[in-house]
Amino acid sequence: MSGPAAAKLAASFAHALDALRDPYFPASPPRIAVALSGGLDSMVLLQLAAGYARARGLALFAFHVHHGLSPNADAWGAHCAAAALACGAGFDQRAVTVDKGRNGIEAAARKLRYAALGEMCRLHGADLLLTAHHLDDQAETVLLQLLRGSGAAGLSGMDAVNRAPGLLGDAQLVMARPLLAQARAALEAVASEAGIDWVEDESNSDTRYARNALRHEVMPVLARAFPGFEQRIVRSSVHVQSAQRLLDELAAQDLAACLDGDGVDLARLRVLSIDRVNNLLRHWFAVRGLAMPSTALLAEVVAQVLTAREDAQPLVAHPDCEVRRHRDRLYLVPRRAELAGMRDPDDIGVIEKYAQAFRWNGEGSIDFPDYGGTLYFDAAQHGFDADWLRAQALEIDFRKGGERLKLAANRPRRSLKQLFQASGVPAWERSRLPIVGNGLALLFAAGLGMDCQHTGDGAGRIALRWQATS
Repeated sequence: MSGPAAAKLAASFAHALDALRDPYFPASPPRIAVALSGGLDSMVLLQLAAGYARARGLALFAFHVHHGLSPNADAWGAHCAAAALACGAGFDQRAVTVDKGRNGIEAAARKLRYAALGEMCRLHGADLLLTAHHLDDQAETVLLQLLRGSGAAGLSGMDAVNRAPGLLGDAQLVMARPLLAQARAALEAVASEAGIDWVEDESNSDTRYARNALRHEVMPVLARAFPGFEQRIVRSSVHVQSAQRLLDELAAQDLAACLDGDGVDLARLRVLSIDRVNNLLRHWFAVRGLAMPSTALLAEVVAQVLTAREDAQPLVAHPDCEVRRHRDRLYLVPRRAELAGMRDPDDIGVIEKYAQAFRWNGEGSIDFPDYGGTLYFDAAQHGFDADWLRAQALEIDFRKGGERLKLAANRPRRSLKQLFQASGVPAWERSRLPIVGNGLALLFAAGLGMDCQHTGDGAGRIALRWQATS
């Protein structure tokens, strides 16, 4: 590219990328990939990246994602491949199938697009992914977040550089937006000056999509009433980013003070203001890689979990996890699929159906996928007599209620519920811990141990052990 507009933009672009070297690539220069849609913005980005890479002897790739949503999608892919070849960049593309999902087609396409870009970066060894977001995009993003009622994190807009393992599937991949300070008009001037060809996505004019409605119907009105409003919105987003960084620092300090193992100590949490509690919880979700909880969900956590009576087992459902309480600790418990062996204890017919009969024939272990794990038979000094165990008609099941176990000769026979409580096993784990019996007596309960009535010491003994796999 040549001309004054191109030279100015190339200098700004080079400055943005050079600034990444020390903090992100101190040992060696990055292998650069461009997210290439074929539109004006990404085509200008490709030319800038090509010039930068040639001047520094860097590897450059162009990656395209074929969404299959337009009849012109094949032509766009071909256009991108030709453009990459012309500027000496390696090219790859991925086709994705977009389903609308609960958050709409735009969100679904975005998720699949970034996942595909991350996959191609890993395949080709690219460690810096460039996207063509510019100043107008940033202003649109902040306005959309404002209209959606977002908090400080949403109103911060897009970062100029970050890592996004949740989107890209790679914690080491750096994603940068080197054109974020540039207005679209500047990119248009460069494209015109340099004779860059690009494709037009017809869906960009469809105002049924929120961003398009904002771009074509709202922002022109704002531009007439408030010329240069985009720069002022972006400037405000920078102030919000600063405020969000302070909130993140406070949340990290509060979480460190309240965290006890995998859970949050509610006694420590209760002394914080409600704003600090919500700030801590949002940060905790982010640290765990979970979707940001809504304001309504946080209010439900405070109302149900923090103030519930001591013996209650409150549960607040989140799309990615369950918020639970145990022994005055708050836990974010991953959602797990129901196991085939789980059933309603009041449904007698189902109980009979799912108790699974088996025999032990000397194996070291037996897999029980319906019960979510593997039962191990370990040689031990204390356990069941091996010959006796081989002769038993065994069955594995989940608790029906009322089962009792005697763990040692000097300890009383107690209900499994009492033993689980004494052992500190959370209620949500107990339903996934199977039991093993011989039709007459309970022999073993996962998470607790073996019944001492049938165990002893000596050679040739077998100890049962359960290992969950799901």
